[in-house]
Amino acid sequence: MSLRDHLRWWKRNRKAATTFLPSALSVLGVSSMGFSGGVETVHAGLTGQTVTTAGVICRSAAMRDIFEMARRASASRSKVLITGETGVGKEVVARYIHDSSPDAKRPFVALNCAGVPDTLLESELFGHVKGSFTGAYRDKPGKLRQAHGGTIFLDEVGEMTPRMQGLLLRFLDTGEMQRVGEDEYHAGITVSARVIAATNRDLPRLALQGLFREDLLFRIRVVHLHVPPLRERREDIRPLLHHFIEHLAPALRLTKAAWEAIESYRWPGNVRELQNVIEQLALVASDRAVDVDVLPWMNTALAGGRIGRERRRDRDGVASELLAQIAAGHGTLWDQVYDAFVTHDLTRHNLRDFIALALERSGGSYRDMLPLLQLPDSDYKRLLKFLSRHDCAVDFRRFRFSTAPRRRPASSQSLTGPLNDTAKPRLIRPSSR
Repeated sequence: MSLRDHLRWWKRNRKAATTFLPSALSVLGVSSMGFSGGVETVHAGLTGQTVTTAGVICRSAAMRDIFEMARRASASRSKVLITGETGVGKEVVARYIHDSSPDAKRPFVALNCAGVPDTLLESELFGHVKGSFTGAYRDKPGKLRQAHGGTIFLDEVGEMTPRMQGLLLRFLDTGEMQRVGEDEYHAGITVSARVIAATNRDLPRLALQGLFREDLLFRIRVVHLHVPPLRERREDIRPLLHHFIEHLAPALRLTKAAWEAIESYRWPGNVRELQNVIEQLALVASDRAVDVDVLPWMNTALAGGRIGRERRRDRDGVASELLAQIAAGHGTLWDQVYDAFVTHDLTRHNLRDFIALALERSGGSYRDMLPLLQLPDSDYKRLLKFLSRHDCAVDFRRFRFSTAPRRRPASSQSLTGPLNDTAKPRLIRPSSR
């Protein structure tokens, strides 16, 4: 092509060329801040580059690797399990997979399994037919049917009850779903959707404890993406901070000391906490730059104090702490555990771990566990009913040969009674006192 032909092409396509060049430069990392909206393609191999794509902002090598793996997973409908602490951005990764897939224009349906009561979760996920239960005045398709052709995102999948785990497993095996109240002999409804699950729990450990189905874990963990906490990828803090300030508080200014304090903070709430802090500072900041003394955690116990330690403590630590508080005389089980469970400060898994620890210390006896929980003998049936109603009863048999001291007096009944309970469906046979 001659020079004259090149000039003619340039005149005809000037508008398209001028639009293309800035985008190309941004993709190559020429953009100074790396926050160019609309950039969809990234070169993750460029060291130190801030990657911005479809709501995703990252600079660390760990996160670039995660999104590269997510991009590869989006090419197929393989089931994906995303793990990580609360607030790290698991749903952002799930949406990135959906938006990068050929089904990007199809529905993306999210369901928080921990935010729906057990009695309604089946209806929310699979739907129901009119008249199947009180309040079912019309047919409901369910989240799975709504996600047909697209993606269903099951957040907090580790909070599912064993029954719901079984129903989900059947759907993953066959693609068929049965609405609540549907005739079981009626032909099932087939749904084709990408399944992405997320949890902040250790599912392999739950499977070993019998709290999560191992076969279900194998089904949903075809591709496993673990999102590290923000404190382990500190190079992402500054780009995220720039982004949140730009979109939430453009007038906000921080002193050098405030920047350093933010970058050195542990961020137990991860990216979500960082965003909330910027929103708080936007409300309280005046015309002067925000200094260290205005940062929220400087006036609380968050910075390495009690609340920070509690947030970072694993569930075993929570159970041990609660049991120690009760043993020290700071209330009963109803005071320390029941109220926190009802208000959702304690999860179902927290309560199961607490009961398992108490059973271990009582030698596998629910009745002998009562003194540890500062409960009278008359609360025995009330305790069993409470645990059964919330699906938190723990199998006592694996603790029966524990070396923990038993409160039961030495007698012939102590040798025959407890060990013969293993075939009984009840948790424990009440002993004569």
